[in-house]
Amino acid sequence: MIYITGDTHGQFGRIETFCEQLGTSRGDILIILGDAGINFSGWNRDCVKKKFLESLPITFFCIHGNHEQRPQTIDSYKEKQWHGGIVYYEEEYPDLLFAKDGEVFDLNGKQTIVMGGAYSIDKIIRLMYGYGWWPDEQPSDKIKKCVESQLDKLDWKVDVVLSHTTPLKYAPVEMFLSGVDQSKVDKSTEEWLDGIEDRLDYQKWYCGHYHTEKKIDKLEIMFENVREFGIGG
Repeated sequence: MIYITGDTHGQFGRIETFCEQLGTSRGDILIILGDAGINFSGWNRDCVKKKFLESLPITFFCIHGNHEQRPQTIDSYKEKQWHGGIVYYEEEYPDLLFAKDGEVFDLNGKQTIVMGGAYSIDKIIRLMYGYGWWPDEQPSDKIKKCVESQLDKLDWKVDVVLSHTTPLKYAPVEMFLSGVDQSKVDKSTEEWLDGIEDRLDYQKWYCGHYHTEKKIDKLEIMFENVREFGIGG
């Protein structure tokens, strides 16, 4: 089985409970739609989280969010082919996988493209208190061109899209923080995803980032809910 959920931010109690209740196995997959929080807190604290996750009877497939370092910038990560696309992994934690942006994966027979990253509105606070923040949190021009090149090869038709943030038109404005001046928020990733969504023939789009659960047309924003990955619903 393949399951999917939203941001976890290093808190995995609900995932442990989910695995216990459903009796999952290593052959099952859980997609985390960014901000897993596995590469965020520093080496020692991150290793504690990774060891815990590796002990759970499930395989994790994580999308890049904006509260974590890109694995390709960490020396311990390697690349491998997985379900038709490239993922990053560490030998010590072989069941914690991070998707490479722009890759297309075969998940239960569904062509699934990944587009991670987003802007952090809490950047200043994180820098002030020494929390992790990385300037490559959003997709670069190179990554965007890679995604578009992949879609060209697919004639702009896929089954499923996995992203961290939403296309701008689907942003849940009711979740915007009242104390944040939206005119100063970099929405270039959401604007780019808007253009992708306009052109793309797809059946389902999953995303996280906004800490809410909401369905709009064929797009679903997920947070703490965990359910089966698929087209319907």
